[in-house]
Amino acid sequence: MTTRPAPPRQMRLPLQRDLPDNADGFVVSDCNKAAVEALADWPNRIGGAMAICGPAGCGKSRLAQIWAERVGAVAIHGAEAAVIAPMELEGRPVLLDPARDVDDETLFHLINLAQGSGGALLLVARSAPSSWAVTLPDLRSRLDAVISVPMEAPDDAVLAAMLDARFAERGIRPQKDVVPYLLRRIDRSAAAAADVVERLDGLHKPVTRALAREALEGADESGELFDD
Repeated sequence: MTTRPAPPRQMRLPLQRDLPDNADGFVVSDCNKAAVEALADWPNRIGGAMAICGPAGCGKSRLAQIWAERVGAVAIHGAEAAVIAPMELEGRPVLLDPARDVDDETLFHLINLAQGSGGALLLVARSAPSSWAVTLPDLRSRLDAVISVPMEAPDDAVLAAMLDARFAERGIRPQKDVVPYLLRRIDRSAAAAADVVERLDGLHKPVTRALAREALEGADESGELFDD
């Protein structure tokens, strides 16, 4: 017979992380459409646990935060979950990101809470919960039952939107051929988009294709835009 773990120690609920004001600017494309649609009407009356999974920089955390704002979820950063009193989360939707940073016992209790009335648990991770190595048998079966929705690396539409947003934040108006040029040459991630725009901004010149090439050549030498 499996011995279930004792509830985690009771401590005050930490402050919820800052969430985006709204979903403006989040581009829906083939790389993220399945996750967007899965979260559109979830949690419903059934609640439970769901995971969105994908590579670094694919936008899964931003999509999850937009969901958390919409449903009024408590957003918890990874290991912070271990110091939260379970009763403070009962009957509430919860966002756990990154979910893989949570210890087995805490994750077990959070999934159990998600089954109650009004509860729901959204896990954000690079891999599906069914692939996680855990030691608690009861947790293993629960993770295997979690619905996992994949997200892929940004496609051209999403990566272009990321670049446009980073340029706009800095008040930069690049020439029209700059973004298409960058799409073919940088890593497909939010971090790479932010890095190249920061590099271009630091050159203090009009952002042209020639300047983009100069920035990428410098980045290629340092590896900043191309390392995982």
